Amino acid sequence: KAKLLYDGAELNYPTLHGVVVRRAYAAEHPEVLEAFLQAQLDATDFLNTKPLEAARIVAESAGLAQQVVYLYNGPGGTSFDPTLKPSLVEALKGDVPYLKSIGDFADLDVAGFVQDAPLRAAFAARNQDYGKAVAATANPSALGGTDPVCNTAVNDTARASELWLEGSDSTQPAATPSCLLKAVRDATAKGAKVRAAYVPDAELGTRWFADKAAWVRDGQNYLPFGTPAGAQRYVTAHPGSASVDYQQALAGAV
Repeated sequence: KAKLLYDGAELNYPTLHGVVVRRAYAAEHPEVLEAFLQAQLDATDFLNTKPLEAARIVAESAGLAQQVVYLYNGPGGTSFDPTLKPSLVEALKGDVPYLKSIGDFADLDVAGFVQDAPLRAAFAARNQDYGKAVAATANPSALGGTDPVCNTAVNDTARASELWLEGSDSTQPAATPSCLLKAVRDATAKGAKVRAAYVPDAELGTRWFADKAAWVRDGQNYLPFGTPAGAQRYVTAHPGSASVDYQQALAGAV
């Protein structure tokens, strides 16, 4: 069985997908560029407001399992943010020396290459503040609502988790990974089957499958990590904590 051995978030270096258009084409067909950007903004809004439906569409088109697509497309997963943030531009500048070191890669003036004027115009056409959007750093899609098991608000994005049961067209939020464990335990005790359960890595925040995570018990809290190395770092730094497997975490959550 596959196991996550390394989480790229450990690098603490931004990664991104961008859109490139030739300047000549943009000058000749500004209406195409404008329509594309508006469509991209529409798609972004849809992804952020209806992530489960978006995951279904992608899964059916790509032949992937919807719960796998939702791992990345769901709240707290990949940040779908169309703005050209300064941190991303700086990351591109840092990529150039590396790309040159591994192959025939010409010098690139990143500052001149990055042009946000068309995107600013697209935002303005929607009466949206591009400057405010650039300054925002939180993931536009976040879990919220009320945890029905722990009876508390789901408002801590660093710990918010999510349960998806077989046969359900919606998911159930959990305020913390421990609450998620209780929800899984309660649901399975009633005969329900879990389609997927998602938790954020306690160190890096990466969204991951609860049953594939490396778990640590620290007092009454159960903390998930994407990799065994992450769990071990926590245990080493927190005397009294201990690594446990998923079944032990399910049984012990209170």
